Amino acid sequence: MTLTPDVLRLLVAKALASRPDEMSCGECDARLDRFAEISLAGRDAADALPLVEEHLEGCPGCREEFEALMDVLRAAEREGQPWWRRLLARRG
Repeated sequence: MTLTPDVLRLLVAKALASRPDEMSCGECDARLDRFAEISLAGRDAADALPLVEEHLEGCPGCREEFEALMDVLRAAEREGQPWWRRLLARRG
């Protein structure tokens, strides 16, 4: 990546906008299964885990991982395979 003035401005803006309660990708990953489970149950996952939602809004990599997880879980649910619920219960 070339550090152009525009890139530097973006990096500085992101650094200034960061908060001490933000979570890392690793912390988000550790809670992603719970966030997905709440979402699949039709409840408001963003209300239950707001820091995960904030992280997913700002991190394309974690958002992509969450969307892939949701795709797999929805497909399993359509096929009537409850194995994923047991898997999530063990991780929680």
